[in-house]
Amino acid sequence: MRFGSHVNPPNRFEKLHVEADYEHLEDGCAESDSNNSRRQVEYLSDDSQSIVTENRSPDIPFRYSINPYRGCAHGCSYCYARVGHQYLGMSAGLDFETKIVVKEKAPKLFRGFLAKRSWQPEPIVFSGVTDCYQPVERKFKLTRQCLEVALECRQPVSVITKNALVARDLDLLLQLAELGLVHAYLSITTLDARLAREMEPRTSTPVARLRAVRELSEAGIPTGVMMAPIVPGLTDSEIPSLLDAASKAGAKCANYIMLRLPQEVEPVFLEWLQRVRPAQTDRVLERVRQVRDGKLNDSTWGQRMLGSGVMATQIKDTFRVFCNRANLQRELPRHRCDLFNAPGNEKTSGQLKLF
Repeated sequence: MRFGSHVNPPNRFEKLHVEADYEHLEDGCAESDSNNSRRQVEYLSDDSQSIVTENRSPDIPFRYSINPYRGCAHGCSYCYARVGHQYLGMSAGLDFETKIVVKEKAPKLFRGFLAKRSWQPEPIVFSGVTDCYQPVERKFKLTRQCLEVALECRQPVSVITKNALVARDLDLLLQLAELGLVHAYLSITTLDARLAREMEPRTSTPVARLRAVRELSEAGIPTGVMMAPIVPGLTDSEIPSLLDAASKAGAKCANYIMLRLPQEVEPVFLEWLQRVRPAQTDRVLERVRQVRDGKLNDSTWGQRMLGSGVMATQIKDTFRVFCNRANLQRELPRHRCDLFNAPGNEKTSGQLKLF
């Protein structure tokens, strides 16, 4: 099995750190050549009592999100969400992509959230952190069940994913679209199938994602494309071709996010880059520093998503020019919030409602 990470960086919240020693092995092989290839993905049941997360970051364009899963088997080497696994006592490396937490109560909790008298309907995003259509969704169908709740309640939603599995739910998305309740975004990082398999080992291929864009768009679902992230020195040269392909597939708009390497994501990405693209390592790191004020990461609001400096401006201008050329500068129609119909006042737990 392919993994985006071949390391497990120490969890900064844990006092005990374990470091593997392979000198006793006959061939002295590293972990990535031995145990990792046999490691299996585990699915861990989660007993969360809430499912909708409120976000107050000024540079994120949505306030509420739902993540039916924690951790992601897609295994993207650059994923900024990796750091969240440390709050569970796990690592941002291999643990993130092989120990997937499943929120089996997600549909019930979502219904309970929408039943609150205090809820004033506005769009809710699937997913703000880990991918709601990662492979485990085929088995548990939690995203689909939550979309069924949204349709029943006429709750506006947006879906962001790197997986063509989103097309499985075309029937629900179409009904939501007919009511003006849904946007869909496919995240496409590169058109290079080999690079995608190395960098995002268990996502859908670029061709499959473009096919999903076409299927959704032709069905009448407002669909956009996210180039997320752009990796300076590695994928930024693909901006023109990727936007052209997205437009031909039927996307109505496009946007991007600059590569982010917060905290323990940095060693995971660096290990991947040196292992898989050693000849390009120095160039990529130099370009990343050029868009991050000499550092590999900048968490400043307003800059963390797009970077800063001359090169970041060049990427921004290039993206804008080719968006205009591909007619991808259009805005998706606004979600309708006036159709919301709260679920009944049934109990969602053993307690009576307070709000």
